[in-house]
Amino acid sequence: MDYSQKLKYHFRPQRGWINDPNGLVYFDGYYHVFYQHAPDYEVPWHQPMHWGHARTKDFLHWENLPVALHPDMPYDKDGCWSGTAIVKEDTLYLFYASIDRSESDGRSEQSVSIAYSKDGIHFEKYAGNPVIPHFSPDGSKDFRDPAVAYINGKYYCVMATGYKETQEGRLLLYESENLFDWEYNGIMASWPNCKYTECPSFMSAENGMCLLAASVCKLDHRFFSSMYGDFKDGKFTIRYSGVVDKGPDQYAGQVFRDHKGRNLLITWIPGWAYQGWAEKDVGCFSVPREFTCVDGKVTAYPVEEVRHLLTDSDPAVQRTKDGFIIERTNRAPVIHQGEVRDLKILRDEYVLEVFVNGGECIYSVLL
Repeated sequence: MDYSQKLKYHFRPQRGWINDPNGLVYFDGYYHVFYQHAPDYEVPWHQPMHWGHARTKDFLHWENLPVALHPDMPYDKDGCWSGTAIVKEDTLYLFYASIDRSESDGRSEQSVSIAYSKDGIHFEKYAGNPVIPHFSPDGSKDFRDPAVAYINGKYYCVMATGYKETQEGRLLLYESENLFDWEYNGIMASWPNCKYTECPSFMSAENGMCLLAASVCKLDHRFFSSMYGDFKDGKFTIRYSGVVDKGPDQYAGQVFRDHKGRNLLITWIPGWAYQGWAEKDVGCFSVPREFTCVDGKVTAYPVEEVRHLLTDSDPAVQRTKDGFIIERTNRAPVIHQGEVRDLKILRDEYVLEVFVNGGECIYSVLL
């Protein structure tokens, strides 16, 4: 497999490290994608995290933009970590986890800060940062990745965290009238036998429901959970849930609601397992998938703009009597067992996305 091939449809920067998608939003005629970024290195942790930035109108042609967030303030000097974006009164606001490992002046090392922009390219950090300076007693120092939404006339912020005393992964909920002053509401969701959660998403969805999603870090594995439910008086009640993307090369997905009312998922396809096999990291982002919930079943399927890229077969995918096998280079094959009523494949050089039964199950794979 030639990992030096340039990808055609899966976004990655021209140089530098990429991981979690951040701040996915439609603003001023473009879909904007921000991302965790080390602009000067092909591997992480040699410099504090920045927010890289790109935009597109069709999810096929990408324009690289200048780095949006630099770790240049006392409260974020150790990194501008993951978060989300929201538009209010023609202004684009970025909410991010601001990292200060010194814990000076009583600050938690992981807090929430804001940057804003009128043109969607040049950002100014809010003078009152951080707007959520410390984790709640219901959480821990693993307190990050703000997911901000506007629902029923109020702003909400979902925070990812863990609770070590009971080994729970938790999502905590905050409320605001103005995006800047936040009050803690309580525990929104939790999972047992976990270290913590990461990269939540929260928004309105079809049929009067809301969509809540998060990467859940169990004690022995990780998975991406998507939940549809009722949200009233600050309380989220799960009605339907699913783990749609089975990976194995998938993590830190983020969902956002676009101007067409679609809930779109873009996930990170990590290149960790291929480190040293190529001159640069081979990680990238998935194509956007549209989340839906039909008859209680959660699905995610490529957006209309990229569906013409789907095929019915691929040399790496071999059908079997009870499913199929995806062969990978120098790694164990991916085996799917179960009914296959429909199979669609999107191939982009060494990246494969396989959609089973209309998106009831997805495999994101580096070959």
